Amino acid sequence: MSLDNDDYGDSHVGSASDTPLRADAFEISDSEKIESIKKDVTNILNTLGLDLTDDSLKGTPNRVAKMFVNEIFGGLNPKKKPSASVFENKYKYGEMLVEKNITVYSTCEHHLLPIVGRAHVAYISNGTVVGLSKMNRIVDFYAKRPQVQERLNIQIVKELQKVLGTEDVACVIDAKHLCVNSRGIRDIESSTVTSEFGGKFKDKETKREFLDYIKLDTTF
Repeated sequence: MSLDNDDYGDSHVGSASDTPLRADAFEISDSEKIESIKKDVTNILNTLGLDLTDDSLKGTPNRVAKMFVNEIFGGLNPKKKPSASVFENKYKYGEMLVEKNITVYSTCEHHLLPIVGRAHVAYISNGTVVGLSKMNRIVDFYAKRPQVQERLNIQIVKELQKVLGTEDVACVIDAKHLCVNSRGIRDIESSTVTSEFGGKFKDKETKREFLDYIKLDTTF
């Protein structure tokens, strides 16, 4: 069966583990981006026939532009990447550490609609540990960009592997995609589960232990 461009967008397949950014992505300032986006949003709303002189709508282009640059797509800017200090594992904790139910707010790059769900992240110390809140911040940073859920999994795991100096990192994300829930098939009940397992988490027993911790019975 052939797929048109819109169907391909619904497939949620990403072409690479890195977010596709142009080389000149940061040659203009955030304030310049906001001004440019504001004009584009104004054009979209005008094209749709909306009256931008109305009190409720006249500030919308500026609000949307600021939201795009400063909030929901703020994770595109490497300067906003959270610093993740690590500490020596002095207490010699050798079991896996699991941070579950991390809130995920992201945006589907195919339709620019929200992805909302939970991430569950785990690692086994290789001599260092990272502050718990840093795990949440890393998830939030990579979520704040146009995303494909599979890529988000990979980016979170790769970043924590780099920070902790170990391959033993795992991440499972369970999220609702409003491009499925609110348009197209409009299935409000379905959610998407994706995973990335590194190092020891590829072993069946270790993977099962992690999934038991997060009470997820899905077989990967």
